[in-house]
Amino acid sequence: MDRAWPEGRFLVGLVGAGIDSSLSPPLHEREADNLGLRYLYQLIDIGALGLPVEATGELLWQARRMGFRGLNITHPCKQVAVGHLDRLSPDAAAIGAVNTVVWSDGTAVGYNTDWSGFTRSFERGLPGASVERVVLLGAGGAGSAVAHAVLWLGADRLTVVDADAGRAARLVELLAGRFGVDRVGGGGPDLLEESLRAADGLVNATPVGMVGHPGIPLPLELLHPELWVADVVYRPLETELLAHARRLGCRTLGGGGMVVFQAAEAFRLFAGVAPDPERMLRHFESLTRVDARP
Repeated sequence: MDRAWPEGRFLVGLVGAGIDSSLSPPLHEREADNLGLRYLYQLIDIGALGLPVEATGELLWQARRMGFRGLNITHPCKQVAVGHLDRLSPDAAAIGAVNTVVWSDGTAVGYNTDWSGFTRSFERGLPGASVERVVLLGAGGAGSAVAHAVLWLGADRLTVVDADAGRAARLVELLAGRFGVDRVGGGGPDLLEESLRAADGLVNATPVGMVGHPGIPLPLELLHPELWVADVVYRPLETELLAHARRLGCRTLGGGGMVVFQAAEAFRLFAGVAPDPERMLRHFESLTRVDARP
C-alpha cells in the first residue's frame, strides 16, 4: 500500500548514476519554499550504491513503499524504468523513455518532460535558428526525447548517430513511425562527417562532457561556423564541445534551460501546483554562479 503524506508535503527524488553534483534538489526545494510547500528532494545514486541499471525497477518499488510522491529518472535509467510502470503518458510512450514517475491512487505513471524542456530552451536560447537539417548524437533516453523535440520543432531531416548503430536504428524506426520515414535516418559514427557538412545544427545528447564523463563526443574538426551547437549536459554549463564551437563562431545552447524547464513541468506533476519557470531560471543562474567560483 502507498504511504500517504499530509497535504502540502512531498517526498521526491532522483534516480541515476553519478548524480552527486545534480542541482535538482536545490532547484525543486527552493521553488517549493517560494510556494509555501514542504518538499524534500533526495538523490538515489545507483553508482554510489554499487547497483546495476537493472536495479531501477527495485528502486522504484522501494521508493513507492517508502512514501515517495514521485521520482525523476536520469542516465542511465530512463529507458529501463519504462518496463516497471503501470501506465505511460502519450509522450513517454512515443519516446520510449521516462524522466518523471508519479504515484497516484496506487498507480505508477511515467512521463517525459525532457522533450518539452528542450523545446522551450531551444526556442528561448536559439531564436530563429534553422532546423532544416539536424544531427543528433546519442540514441538513449535523452536522445530519444531530443529527437522528438527537434522533429516537433519542424526539422526536415534528422540524422541520429550513436556509437551503437543498432540502437540508433531502433530509435530511427520509432521516429519514422511517428514523423515519417523521409524525415529521419541514422546509424553509427561513420555518418558524422557527411551529415555534419550539410547540417544546420548539432545536438549532443550523450553523457560525454558531463562531470564524471569528461571529453568531447566527436572529432572537433567536423564542426564549422555555420552550425548551431546544443548540449543537454549542464554540469559543467559550458562543456568542451560548446567552448570550442563558440570559439569557431557557432551559436551555442547549453543544457541549463532544458534542465530548468523539464524540472518545472516535473514539479507541477509532483505537487499539482504550477511553478514559476522564470523564477526557477533565476535560481538556476544563482546556483551556477556559485558553482563557478574558484
